[in-house]
Amino acid sequence: MTDCLLYEQEGRVVTLTLNQDETRNAISSDEMIDAFEAAAKRINRDDSVSVVILTGAGKAFSSGGNVKDMHDKSGMFGGSPVELREGYRRGIQRIPLAMYHLEVPLIAAVNGAAIGAGCDLAMMCDIRIASTKARFAESFAKIGIIPGDGGAWFLPRVIGMSRASEMAFTGEPVNAETALEWGMVSEVVEPEDLLAAANEMAQRIAVNPPRALRMTKKLLREGQKQSLESLLELSASMQALAHHTEDHAEAVSAMLEKREPQFEGK
Repeated sequence: MTDCLLYEQEGRVVTLTLNQDETRNAISSDEMIDAFEAAAKRINRDDSVSVVILTGAGKAFSSGGNVKDMHDKSGMFGGSPVELREGYRRGIQRIPLAMYHLEVPLIAAVNGAAIGAGCDLAMMCDIRIASTKARFAESFAKIGIIPGDGGAWFLPRVIGMSRASEMAFTGEPVNAETALEWGMVSEVVEPEDLLAAANEMAQRIAVNPPRALRMTKKLLREGQKQSLESLLELSASMQALAHHTEDHAEAVSAMLEKREPQFEGK
């Protein structure tokens, strides 16, 4: 993993840290995009991982696209309209696809500003915990562009169409308290308590059987786009697999024997 996205694992929890404080953790460089894609693939192939925490180094969670590159029309922001389209498709749009297909629960520990694509990155996570210093802005309209990274898909699913429209049309920031009121985040804590709160949530999740967690996340994702009948059919198939796992047998035995279960991801 490159230095722009730090990868650390403790037990069954991986922490990914955006590590480009000099750009306020902008995510539009090829290096950062490649790092996200590589991290997602690595996690999906690693059965020892049950939960991921995503946070930012420095004062910002992520400033999204690099505005200097936009001004200079360089990197993914350079070229003809056709080239720009391909720049998005082959560039930053790989991040929402990688995050959406991440098989384990993903917690955003939003330490500071989450602006533009940085706001959308937080919305790609399953759970969000915010520092009191966090703020969120779907700010694309402020610089005359649109959410090119899937924000128009993710944001309404988190806070509803009316609130999402307000954020997208005004481009104005929302503070942590408002984000909590709107259901954008689950919890707001002091900055020094943020990672501890995210890890506490991660541990509450990680104590459960790893295979059941991955299947549950898959069902939640599919439930957003399938009919009830289709989801029930998929649930029946996954449940049949779950009933035959060793972890299911261990969970039932531990419950009947009134002891703590020991799961092995089998």
